[in-house]
Amino acid sequence: MLRVHFDGDDLARVRVAVGAVPAWETVLSLHSLHHAERGNVSRRWRRSVAAGAPRATRLLSELVPPRGYFPDFLTPARQRYGLRESVAEVLRTPPAARRGDIELLGAERAVSPWVRALSRGDDHALDLLGRALTSYQRVAITPHWRHVRAAVEAERERLATELLDRGTESLLGRLAPGIRWRAPVLEMDYPVRQELHLGGRGLLLVPSYFCWRTAVTLLRQDGIPVLVYPAERRGGALAPDGDRRRELAALIGATRTEVLTQVGSGASSGELARRTGALPSSVSQHTAVLRAAGLLFSERRRNAVVHTLTPLGRRLLGGGDGPDR
Repeated sequence: MLRVHFDGDDLARVRVAVGAVPAWETVLSLHSLHHAERGNVSRRWRRSVAAGAPRATRLLSELVPPRGYFPDFLTPARQRYGLRESVAEVLRTPPAARRGDIELLGAERAVSPWVRALSRGDDHALDLLGRALTSYQRVAITPHWRHVRAAVEAERERLATELLDRGTESLLGRLAPGIRWRAPVLEMDYPVRQELHLGGRGLLLVPSYFCWRTAVTLLRQDGIPVLVYPAERRGGALAPDGDRRRELAALIGATRTEVLTQVGSGASSGELARRTGALPSSVSQHTAVLRAAGLLFSERRRNAVVHTLTPLGRRLLGGGDGPDR
C-alpha cells in the first residue's frame, strides 16, 4: 500500500500535469507490453511493437522490468517537452543521479553489462540508450500520440470540473479505482508498502494513458512529489492516427477533415487554401460549417481571418497539433 500524507498547505498545492508526459507514457507502455492482461492496449499494438523495435524493446526492458523498481532518471521532472526532446532530457541526467538509480535497480535484480556501463557513464552505452528510446517511441508511441494526448486532456477537464464543483478533497477521492481519500491521507493499492510525507511541498498529479490499475510514484521525492495514475480512457483501444483520420473523414468528409487537420496552432483562410489545395471560396464554406459545429474559432486579424481549433476540435482530431508539441 502507498500512503500519501498531506499536511499544512499541501491541499492548496495539488497540481495536475500540463498534459501527457512523454517519458512516463514511454516507460509505462513497456509495462503494458510485458503484461498481456493489461486491457488498455490491443494485441495489434503489441505485435507492431514486437515486430518494429525488437532490439530497442529488449534493451529498454533491462532498465524497465515487468515488475518492481525502474530508474527514476527515465522520467525527468520537467513536464514541458515533446517526444523527441524527452530522450534528450533522459540523457541529460546528472551522472551521480543516474548511477544512484542504477545501483538501486541492481539491488533488486542482476543487471547486464550494458546497464553497468550506463552507470559508469560510458558514452557508447548512453548513445545506445538514446537510440533505443528513439526507436521504441517511433513504433510504440508516436503513431498513437494524438490519442494518448486526447485521453489525458479529457481527464484534465474532468479534474477541473471536479475541482470547481466540489473542491480538492473530492478530486482526490475520485482519481481512479483503488485510490481512496481518507483525510489527511491518500491511500492506494501498491506493490510495496511506502509512506510519502508531502511536508508542504504539494503533489503533482500525472494522468497517464498507459498507467494501468495501480498508481506509480518515484522512489526519490527530492522536488515536488509526483503521483502517476490511470486516466479514464474515453476513446477505445489504441489505433494509429491515420486510422482515426479516416474515421473522422467518414463522419465530416475528407476535405473538412483536411481543413481541420491543417489548422494546427492557427492558420488563415489563405494558408488553408494553399495547404489543402482547395479553392478559397471552398475553404470559407468549410470553415463556416466547422465553426458552426464548435470545432473552430475564427477572428479577423488585420486583412486576414485566422482560424484556431477549439478544445472540442482538438479532441476530435485526437488531442493536439502534432506528436512533438
